[in-house]
Amino acid sequence: MPIYSDRVMDHFQNPRNVGEIPDADGIGEEGNPVCGDMMTFYIKVKDDRLENVKYKTFGCGAAIAVSSIVSEMAIGKTIKEAMEMSPDNVINELDGLPKVKHHCSNLGAQALHKAIENYQTKKESPAPATAAAAKPKAEPPEHPHVCPFCEGAISEEDASLCLTCGINVKFCPGCKQPVAADAATCPNCGQALEIQTAA
Repeated sequence: MPIYSDRVMDHFQNPRNVGEIPDADGIGEEGNPVCGDMMTFYIKVKDDRLENVKYKTFGCGAAIAVSSIVSEMAIGKTIKEAMEMSPDNVINELDGLPKVKHHCSNLGAQALHKAIENYQTKKESPAPATAAAAKPKAEPPEHPHVCPFCEGAISEEDASLCLTCGINVKFCPGCKQPVAADAATCPNCGQALEIQTAA
Protein backbone atom coordinates (compact mmCIF):
# COMPACT_ATOMS: atom_id res chain seq x y z
CA MET A 1 0.00 0.00 0.00
CA PRO A 2 1.43 3.44 -0.89
CA ILE A 3 2.38 5.58 2.13
CA TYR A 4 1.27 9.20 1.81
CA SER A 5 2.59 12.26 3.63
CA ASP A 6 0.34 14.33 5.89
CA ARG A 7 0.42 17.05 3.23
CA VAL A 8 -0.86 14.69 0.53
CA MET A 9 -3.64 13.51 2.86
CA ASP A 10 -4.60 17.11 3.68
CA HIS A 11 -4.88 18.11 0.03
CA PHE A 12 -6.80 14.94 -0.81
CA GLN A 13 -9.30 15.32 2.02
CA ASN A 14 -9.56 19.12 1.73
CA PRO A 15 -8.86 19.93 -1.94
CA ARG A 16 -8.41 23.63 -2.73
CA ASN A 17 -9.71 25.52 -5.78
CA VAL A 18 -11.96 22.73 -7.13
CA GLY A 19 -14.28 23.71 -10.00
CA GLU A 20 -14.38 25.46 -13.36
CA ILE A 21 -13.82 29.05 -14.48
CA PRO A 22 -16.64 29.70 -16.99
CA ASP A 23 -14.78 32.52 -18.78
CA ALA A 24 -11.32 30.96 -18.42
CA ASP A 25 -8.48 32.56 -20.35
CA GLY A 26 -6.91 29.13 -20.85
CA ILE A 27 -7.94 25.49 -20.43
CA GLY A 28 -5.57 22.51 -20.34
CA GLU A 29 -6.40 18.83 -20.12
CA GLU A 30 -4.08 15.91 -19.51
CA GLY A 31 -4.84 12.25 -18.90
CA ASN A 32 -3.20 8.88 -18.44
CA PRO A 33 -4.95 6.09 -20.40
CA VAL A 34 -3.26 3.42 -18.28
CA CYS A 35 -4.54 4.48 -14.85
CA GLY A 36 -7.52 6.52 -16.09
CA ASP A 37 -6.53 9.73 -14.24
CA MET A 38 -7.70 12.93 -15.96
CA MET A 39 -7.01 16.55 -14.97
CA THR A 40 -8.48 19.71 -16.49
CA PHE A 41 -7.06 23.09 -15.40
CA TYR A 42 -8.70 26.50 -15.91
CA ILE A 43 -6.75 29.76 -15.57
CA LYS A 44 -7.50 33.50 -15.43
CA VAL A 45 -4.63 35.82 -16.27
CA LYS A 46 -4.18 39.47 -15.28
CA ASP A 47 -1.07 41.57 -15.90
CA ASP A 48 0.84 38.44 -16.98
CA ARG A 49 0.09 36.65 -13.69
CA LEU A 50 -2.22 33.73 -12.92
CA GLU A 51 -4.95 35.52 -11.02
CA ASN A 52 -7.09 32.39 -10.53
CA VAL A 53 -6.59 28.66 -11.10
CA LYS A 54 -9.23 25.95 -10.79
CA TYR A 55 -9.39 22.32 -11.84
CA LYS A 56 -11.51 19.22 -12.12
CA THR A 57 -9.83 15.87 -11.56
CA PHE A 58 -10.99 12.29 -11.99
CA GLY A 59 -8.56 9.89 -10.41
CA CYS A 60 -6.92 8.51 -7.30
CA GLY A 61 -6.09 10.33 -4.07
CA ALA A 62 -2.62 11.25 -5.29
CA ALA A 63 -4.03 12.79 -8.49
CA ILE A 64 -6.47 14.90 -6.47
CA ALA A 65 -3.75 16.04 -4.04
CA VAL A 66 -1.46 16.94 -6.97
CA SER A 67 -4.19 19.00 -8.66
CA SER A 68 -4.90 20.85 -5.42
CA ILE A 69 -1.25 21.70 -4.68
CA VAL A 70 -0.54 22.69 -8.30
CA SER A 71 -3.44 25.16 -8.20
CA GLU A 72 -2.11 26.70 -4.96
CA MET A 73 1.45 26.88 -6.27
CA ALA A 74 0.37 28.49 -9.55
CA ILE A 75 -1.90 31.29 -8.27
CA GLY A 76 0.02 34.58 -8.24
CA LYS A 77 2.89 33.32 -10.39
CA THR A 78 3.86 35.00 -13.65
CA ILE A 79 3.29 33.04 -16.87
CA LYS A 80 7.04 32.36 -17.06
CA GLU A 81 7.24 31.16 -13.44
CA ALA A 82 4.22 28.88 -13.86
CA MET A 83 5.67 27.37 -17.04
CA GLU A 84 8.84 26.55 -15.07
CA MET A 85 6.91 24.51 -12.47
CA SER A 86 8.10 20.90 -12.77
CA PRO A 87 6.83 17.53 -11.51
CA ASP A 88 9.72 17.50 -9.02
CA ASN A 89 8.56 20.88 -7.62
CA VAL A 90 5.09 19.37 -7.11
CA ILE A 91 6.44 16.25 -5.38
CA ASN A 92 8.63 18.36 -3.08
CA GLU A 93 5.71 20.63 -2.20
CA LEU A 94 3.68 17.55 -1.18
CA ASP A 95 6.57 16.27 0.99
CA GLY A 96 7.01 13.35 -1.38
CA LEU A 97 4.90 10.86 -3.32
CA PRO A 98 5.27 7.08 -3.62
CA LYS A 99 7.24 6.22 -6.76
CA VAL A 100 4.22 4.47 -8.30
CA LYS A 101 2.34 7.80 -8.07
CA HIS A 102 5.00 10.05 -9.63
CA HIS A 103 3.03 10.06 -12.89
CA CYS A 104 0.35 12.12 -11.10
CA SER A 105 2.81 14.99 -10.60
CA ASN A 106 3.62 14.85 -14.33
CA LEU A 107 -0.08 15.12 -15.21
CA GLY A 108 -0.58 18.12 -12.91
CA ALA A 109 2.34 20.12 -14.28
CA GLN A 110 1.47 19.20 -17.88
CA ALA A 111 -2.21 20.13 -17.54
CA LEU A 112 -1.26 23.55 -16.10
CA HIS A 113 1.27 24.12 -18.88
CA LYS A 114 -1.36 23.20 -21.49
CA ALA A 115 -3.77 25.74 -20.00
CA ILE A 116 -1.08 28.43 -20.27
CA GLU A 117 -0.26 27.39 -23.85
CA ASN A 118 -3.98 27.56 -24.67
CA TYR A 119 -4.07 31.11 -23.25
CA GLN A 120 -1.04 32.13 -25.28
CA THR A 121 -2.54 30.66 -28.47
CA LYS A 122 -5.79 32.56 -27.90
CA LYS A 123 -3.84 35.81 -27.48
CA GLU A 124 -1.98 35.28 -30.73
CA SER A 125 -4.93 34.11 -32.85
CA PRO A 126 -8.36 34.88 -31.36
CA ALA A 127 -10.43 33.49 -34.27
CA PRO A 128 -9.19 29.87 -34.10
CA ALA A 129 -9.46 30.00 -30.32
CA THR A 130 -13.18 30.80 -30.64
CA ALA A 131 -13.68 27.73 -32.81
CA ALA A 132 -11.68 25.64 -30.36
CA ALA A 133 -13.80 26.86 -27.47
CA ALA A 134 -16.93 25.68 -29.27
CA LYS A 135 -15.54 22.16 -29.60
CA PRO A 136 -17.37 19.82 -27.22
CA LYS A 137 -15.31 18.84 -24.20
CA ALA A 138 -14.30 15.19 -23.95
CA GLU A 139 -16.18 13.27 -21.30
CA PRO A 140 -14.02 11.76 -18.54
CA PRO A 141 -13.61 8.00 -18.76
CA GLU A 142 -15.81 5.69 -16.73
CA HIS A 143 -14.08 4.65 -13.53
CA PRO A 144 -14.76 1.53 -11.51
CA HIS A 145 -15.49 2.04 -7.85
CA VAL A 146 -12.02 2.01 -6.37
CA CYS A 147 -10.56 3.32 -3.14
CA PRO A 148 -9.16 6.81 -3.82
CA PHE A 149 -6.10 5.96 -1.72
CA CYS A 150 -4.93 2.44 -2.60
CA GLU A 151 -7.19 1.86 -5.65
CA GLY A 152 -8.48 -1.39 -4.15
CA ALA A 153 -11.96 -2.41 -5.34
CA ILE A 154 -14.95 -1.29 -3.26
CA SER A 155 -18.70 -1.28 -3.85
CA GLU A 156 -21.45 1.25 -3.13
CA GLU A 157 -23.07 -1.30 -0.81
CA ASP A 158 -19.88 -1.54 1.27
CA ALA A 159 -18.50 1.99 0.76
CA SER A 160 -17.86 2.91 4.40
CA LEU A 161 -14.51 1.13 4.58
CA CYS A 162 -11.88 -0.01 2.11
CA LEU A 163 -10.93 -3.52 3.19
CA THR A 164 -7.57 -3.21 1.43
CA CYS A 165 -6.13 -0.16 3.23
CA GLY A 166 -8.70 0.50 5.98
CA ILE A 167 -9.54 4.07 4.87
CA ASN A 168 -13.11 5.28 5.43
CA VAL A 169 -14.75 6.31 2.16
CA LYS A 170 -18.14 7.43 0.84
CA PHE A 171 -19.67 8.10 -2.57
CA CYS A 172 -20.41 11.59 -3.91
CA PRO A 173 -24.15 11.82 -4.72
CA GLY A 174 -23.32 14.03 -7.71
CA CYS A 175 -20.66 12.16 -9.70
CA LYS A 176 -20.90 8.80 -7.84
CA GLN A 177 -17.10 8.71 -7.35
CA PRO A 178 -15.57 7.47 -4.06
CA VAL A 179 -14.11 10.17 -1.80
CA ALA A 180 -12.73 10.33 1.74
CA ALA A 181 -15.49 9.98 4.33
CA ASP A 182 -14.57 13.29 6.00
CA ALA A 183 -14.25 15.31 2.76
CA ALA A 184 -16.39 18.46 2.75
CA THR A 185 -16.15 18.95 -1.04
CA CYS A 186 -15.99 16.38 -3.82
CA PRO A 187 -12.62 16.81 -5.60
CA ASN A 188 -14.12 15.35 -8.79
CA CYS A 189 -17.19 17.54 -9.35
CA GLY A 190 -16.92 20.23 -6.65
CA GLN A 191 -20.20 19.34 -4.93
CA ALA A 192 -20.51 20.16 -1.22
CA LEU A 193 -20.71 16.96 0.81
CA GLU A 194 -22.29 16.07 4.09
CA ILE A 195 -19.51 15.29 6.56
CA GLN A 196 -19.94 11.88 8.13
CA THR A 197 -19.25 11.62 11.85
CA ALA A 198 -18.56 8.53 13.87
CA ALA A 199 -21.67 7.00 15.49
